[in-house]
Amino acid sequence: MSDALIFGIVFIAFVVLRIAAATIFFLCLLPDGDRCPNCDTPTLRIQSRGWNLLMPWFRTSWCYACNWEGLLRNGALSPQLETQEQTRHNVKT
Repeated sequence: MSDALIFGIVFIAFVVLRIAAATIFFLCLLPDGDRCPNCDTPTLRIQSRGWNLLMPWFRTSWCYACNWEGLLRNGALSPQLETQEQTRHNVKT
């Protein structure tokens, strides 16, 4: 086997391992659930044809409080207030 072929195989293996390590690292950084990573407000799920087709295991989200838009891991959703509680809460504030 030639030295150039061995170098090429080793070089490609290092590139693939580096991409895999970066992907796993950034996957761990993504928060799970529906909370915004900037302001910790519950986000709204949005439909993104490209992201949902390419990576369906992520949740495409938008934060109405700080206008953040991005991907979150699927996880537990924030508890919702019932309609009467929301009305009482809105009247008090």
